[in-house]
Amino acid sequence: MNISPTMEQWIEIAISVVIILIAVFAGRRIVGFILQRVLKRLIRLTTSSLDDVVYEAIAPVLYWLAVVYAFQFSLSRLAHVFEFLRFDLERFFFVLYLTIGFSAAWRLISNVAKWYERQLVTDRDTDIGKQLMPFIRRVALIILMLIVAIILLDRFNVEVSGLVATLGIGSLAIALAAQAALADIVSGFVIMVDRPYRIGDRIEILELDTWGDVEDVGLRSTRIRTRDNRMVIVPNSVIGKSLIVNYSYPTSEYRIEIHIGVAYGTELEKARQVMVEAVQKVDGVLNDRPVEALFLEFGESALVFRVRWWLDSYADTRRMFDKVNTALYNELTKAGIVIPFPQLEVRHKGLPSQFAMTRQ
Repeated sequence: MNISPTMEQWIEIAISVVIILIAVFAGRRIVGFILQRVLKRLIRLTTSSLDDVVYEAIAPVLYWLAVVYAFQFSLSRLAHVFEFLRFDLERFFFVLYLTIGFSAAWRLISNVAKWYERQLVTDRDTDIGKQLMPFIRRVALIILMLIVAIILLDRFNVEVSGLVATLGIGSLAIALAAQAALADIVSGFVIMVDRPYRIGDRIEILELDTWGDVEDVGLRSTRIRTRDNRMVIVPNSVIGKSLIVNYSYPTSEYRIEIHIGVAYGTELEKARQVMVEAVQKVDGVLNDRPVEALFLEFGESALVFRVRWWLDSYADTRRMFDKVNTALYNELTKAGIVIPFPQLEVRHKGLPSQFAMTRQ
């Protein structure tokens, strides 16, 4: 049996080779010209840099997509040859297209993760960016590889339902065994994305009665340095369930207050003026913020004022209490205004018969 190609078949082969060569050598220029003329102009109209990152990830892949398409078109002209060789062109090009899609998704995930990490560095959250984004990138790439592997196996009629079920059962077993650790990691993700506090912020966890400066925000725990130089390591799941007071956000300016009492009969306006002027003279009190002395209530032993003022940082709170209390005491004493101490007057009133019995 004569199986040598005919002249027409040789012509078809030559045309297919020319198409492939044109796609390989001229495809890059053609695709580049289209991208520069259309997509690049559209990208310049936007202010965000994210579209530039997406363009850099996808642009090289589009060239190989054009080459593979030209390769498929040229080989489709030689279908009779591959039928004779019993070669499945459809599956072959499915693998090629899947590889190109996998490459595009891989580059896109990597580039976007690096872009967002640079954004965090710009916002001075460098430690969070270094911890969060590489982990998210690895997880996303692992999920991508699993999806591509399942698609590829299913295409070649490999039973994947058992594999998927095994992966699901294994994941469930791991999740149950590491439930506490996973809760901390999930809470760590939420903290890093929501950012209720940042490294360097002074925070207070009300439920734990713990406050200090945030030293590190990890995937599993947050480290807080207290004022007495002790490191408190708090699991992120505990922080996620607690009320947090951030003394550094939105600004470090902070208003504090004390209650002070003056004796009944004191002239209110004089006492108010003495208090305000005393606090305003204290070093560290913000001059561009109001100092107030509000007559709050009639106490049991004194007229109670609420004195409040502003600081530029919560770090000086305790020292400021000392300075302000000292200044108020000295100025009120100098002005002759009495600061009464709590007094309780007890009177005993007995019956006449009881006094008579006592005398006997």
